[in-house]
Amino acid sequence: MSQKLKFSTASGSRFYATVRNRVEHHFSHNELSQHANAPMWGKTVFFLTGFVGIYLFIISGHLPMWMLLPLSILLGMFSAFVGFNVCHDAIHGALSGNKKVNKIFGFIFNLVGANPYVWSITHNLVHHTYTNIPGHDEDIEIAPGLIRIAEDDEVKSIQRYQHWYAFPLYSLASLSWVFRKDYKKFFQKKIGAHQNRHPKLEFFNLFFFKAIYYFLFIVLPLLVLDVSWWQFLIGFLLLHIAQGLTMGLVFQLAHVVEGTNFPVPNESGNIEEAWAEHQMRTTANFATHNKVAAFFLGGLNRQIEHHLFPKVCHIHYGEISIIVKQTALEFDLPYNENKTFLSALRSHFLILKKFGKEASVS
Repeated sequence: MSQKLKFSTASGSRFYATVRNRVEHHFSHNELSQHANAPMWGKTVFFLTGFVGIYLFIISGHLPMWMLLPLSILLGMFSAFVGFNVCHDAIHGALSGNKKVNKIFGFIFNLVGANPYVWSITHNLVHHTYTNIPGHDEDIEIAPGLIRIAEDDEVKSIQRYQHWYAFPLYSLASLSWVFRKDYKKFFQKKIGAHQNRHPKLEFFNLFFFKAIYYFLFIVLPLLVLDVSWWQFLIGFLLLHIAQGLTMGLVFQLAHVVEGTNFPVPNESGNIEEAWAEHQMRTTANFATHNKVAAFFLGGLNRQIEHHLFPKVCHIHYGEISIIVKQTALEFDLPYNENKTFLSALRSHFLILKKFGKEASVS
């Protein structure tokens, strides 16, 4: 679709005004910044040090082969964690109140294989505005024709097995970013309803930083490590399988679980509810109060809070989640939540199975 959607202002606007006022009062009353605090900067140092350290250990050439494979997997996971905890906040402008600081940390996204400029369009602009709306939110278009997650998705007989093959497909997400997705999105005429008109500098950045990534993660390891091409290929694939599966699962458990909606625009091409209300119906939390999940996933297990307050650093989501949930209940709005990661994973599996079963009888 290319038509630009509009959200209703007749309902739900009081909810957003109320919850926003309460969250702002929380920060002002407690004299807190909405950006990173000391623990957040500690997390930033931890994940960046881990990412760089693991990479340097691998290319040092001093490790036995049996250590390289698990370290490749760990590097893939840390790549995802750096994206979740550091780059995601920075690209949203939530890490720091200083735009230059956010830009610097956002550029690190290039080192995990993804282009921050393309991400800011597909994720910040399109996904956060048109969440879970088929034909507009391209973030939910995972292997079109193979994965069916909404009533209006194309139906194919192979989808009856999607609850089994979806997870291996998720593990390819990172490889797709590195070699395909960024280029495809960049050169599309439109992403959802957004008309692509890129500054000339971004053409240079796309190819220059992709070349940097290819050198650091393909050329340099082949030059300095005493490994054959097929041994390198196994390590490279394991890195990206770990990174892709980590990223893919976190996103799917936040939007494609039982209770989340995939609303279709009305005959006028608009959504018949306010934007904030729409976010509450299309987004879900999991393991909301699990400190381990919050630490490693950059607050993305608290997607409801993130979608309502994307410019607030994720380190604060635990505190404001109490405010958001209470306000949602007051306004009779859903607060979609799975108590644990495993319950969210089961819910996603059941959604895949449900739409796969429907495809098998169509």
